[in-house]
Amino acid sequence: MKRRISLLFIAIVAILFFLLNRYVLAGLQVYTPNPLLSLSFWLIVALIVLALIYAVNRINTLGMGTFFKIATHAFLIWLTASLVFAIVLALGDGYRLFTGNPRSLYWVEFATALFVITILIFVYGMIRGKYAYRVIKHTLYFDDLPEAFEGFTITQISDVHSGSFSNPKAVQKGIDMVKQQNSDLFVFTGDLVNNKAEEIKPWISYFNQIKAPYGQFSILGNHDYGDYVKWPNDSAKRANLDLLKTYHKELGFKLLLDEHIALHKDGQKIILAGVENWGIGFGERGDLKKALNGVNPADFKVLLSHDPSHWEAEVVKSPSKVHLTLSGHTHGMQFGLEAFGIKWSPVKYRYAHWAGVAGQDGVFLNINRGFGFLGFSGRIGIWPEITVIELKRTSRVS
Repeated sequence: MKRRISLLFIAIVAILFFLLNRYVLAGLQVYTPNPLLSLSFWLIVALIVLALIYAVNRINTLGMGTFFKIATHAFLIWLTASLVFAIVLALGDGYRLFTGNPRSLYWVEFATALFVITILIFVYGMIRGKYAYRVIKHTLYFDDLPEAFEGFTITQISDVHSGSFSNPKAVQKGIDMVKQQNSDLFVFTGDLVNNKAEEIKPWISYFNQIKAPYGQFSILGNHDYGDYVKWPNDSAKRANLDLLKTYHKELGFKLLLDEHIALHKDGQKIILAGVENWGIGFGERGDLKKALNGVNPADFKVLLSHDPSHWEAEVVKSPSKVHLTLSGHTHGMQFGLEAFGIKWSPVKYRYAHWAGVAGQDGVFLNINRGFGFLGFSGRIGIWPEITVIELKRTSRVS
């Protein structure tokens, strides 16, 4: 039964893709009825589809290597650009139904321009956008912040996904931007690798440059456990996780596994806690109670928890108030629009709050948009983020 559903789904997608491209070609034929146009168009479509089918069928032997990335990205770009073309053409066709005029060359030219622009945007996102690091700063206010920590700064990055990196110079630029913040504390909130610990090894000398007066701390994300690849046995999977934990030490990161530490300043302290990954649909490993065991409920607390769904499901309900939770995981889906007062990404249909700060009354969540990238080898509109949070003692709201 499972096989039939899979084949049915593939057949439906194939039919819709064919119909979409048939409609696009019908629009392009306004330029010329020359059969060479149709031949060239279908040749391109056929090459993209065949490459995708071959890449998917050979994924068990070839893996998600260069060919797989080229095939899947070519399909994604063509599909998106074709949808944009079809939407504009449909608007024009709707207009001509009322006027009774033939299909307008103006609408086809407009659709073609957007088709080309869409492709160029994707190319930019794949070449430059995925390394277009941004520093985003937030000032958060708390009535019960210890006075000694007034103005205390935290730099956060998340979702490095080191197995996706291919440009050392660009990565170093991001590391330099982290260092330039000169924050009191540095934290990393999970997903150091895509699947295997070995992915971070070439990048250790980059990330271990990061230092902060109060230390560098980290947690694990859902990808760090190796759940998304096939291992010969459970021992190999555990060995991979153990190796990753060793690499955290080589990075100079103190890995917090359902535990906490106290940060002391001028005779006062705040608590920094970290949990293993806890996310709805992504493994509920973390133990918040264990992480806060022995902590005075009145203490000011900062929690590192990779998946933001943990905040709504458990953290805000905790009897021991957690003042600030730092998460990642969503990547902002690496695609969206944040400009002109608009904040939109398809990931909003999975997470109501997917980037930046949420919360009130001294209980806040910050979701970092991610330092790296995964799946789509690029970013469009949702740029890689370095977060700097300043803690202030006052009742004002930022």
